[in-house]
Amino acid sequence: MLYQGVLTKMQTELAAPINYYLSLGGALIQAHQLIHKKLKLKFIGFECLSCGSREVTFRQGFCKSCFFELPQTADWIMHPEKSKAHLDIEERDLEFEKKVQLQPHIVYLANSSNVKVGVTRKTQVPTRWIDQGAQTALEILEVPNRYLAGVAEVALKKHISDKTNWREMLKGNATQEDLSVWRHQLSSFLPEEVKPYFLINNEPLNLQFPVHKYPEKPKSLNLTKTPEYEGILVGIKGQYLIFDDETVFNVRSNEGLVIGLDVQA
Repeated sequence: MLYQGVLTKMQTELAAPINYYLSLGGALIQAHQLIHKKLKLKFIGFECLSCGSREVTFRQGFCKSCFFELPQTADWIMHPEKSKAHLDIEERDLEFEKKVQLQPHIVYLANSSNVKVGVTRKTQVPTRWIDQGAQTALEILEVPNRYLAGVAEVALKKHISDKTNWREMLKGNATQEDLSVWRHQLSSFLPEEVKPYFLINNEPLNLQFPVHKYPEKPKSLNLTKTPEYEGILVGIKGQYLIFDDETVFNVRSNEGLVIGLDVQA
């Protein structure tokens, strides 16, 4: 079966294991059902996810012009503490910024390669954790806006990582951790303004991924440098396709690439 289209991040559905869906050329492919099949990937070109430009993708699937103009790529996305919509201050598009920033946000702990702290909109639970390849995750704060979530994250990441090591995550050997214990230990580092939003009774969520073989030494596929690749899919974790030769392909980081996908038996 042949497919062709522009890559966007895989959609997911909470199940045991996680269900994955890849949208390509108008088709919605059940990616988890491609495991054990040979896939051929071919790089064709670029297409900006916003304006459709065919120039080289700059970041997050956007051309350079769109990346520096769109509100969804502004600095507050990566740095929630820089959110200003609650002060009625515009950065790029106040209407968009109010819509995204002034809604409930979750500060969480997740264990993917290690225990980390992170921030996401409440509507993105558990999608955010799945995308990060977390084996367990726990909500520790629910705050009314993105700014407060950022304030909490900045305080906590002085004591705990806010990054995932993608290689270790893909090896699937993260140490088992009791996130409830971590929540208790970190609670004393929370700023006073977010303490009323502390969550104490909820339980961690365990996530299972459709992986039949974890790579010992994962090597990342760059389709712009290796424009054709074929291998047998043996698993999916986070936003990564995992192949039998330990090659891994990060779908999300390759958004905006136009590719051909040939699925063989």
